[in-house]
Amino acid sequence: MFLVGAAATLATVAPLFLGTDPLPSVFYGVCMLMGAGFLVAAAGVIRSVLAQRRQMAAASSPSAPSAPSAPSAT
Repeated sequence: MFLVGAAATLATVAPLFLGTDPLPSVFYGVCMLMGAGFLVAAAGVIRSVLAQRRQMAAASSPSAPSAPSAPSAT
């Protein structure tokens, strides 16, 4: 999504520098995919970080203490 939005942004800005007619307004809507793609990627990174934190917390939490063994009668 991000790459499609980035390409559309470049396509809408290019006529400004080239002195040609601007592109149809649909391209301006497609440009918003760049921001949406960035948000999706950021959400994936945050989910991954939270999952790794949960894994680390589960691995480092002390296990339940075992029951003390009964003294042997010898």
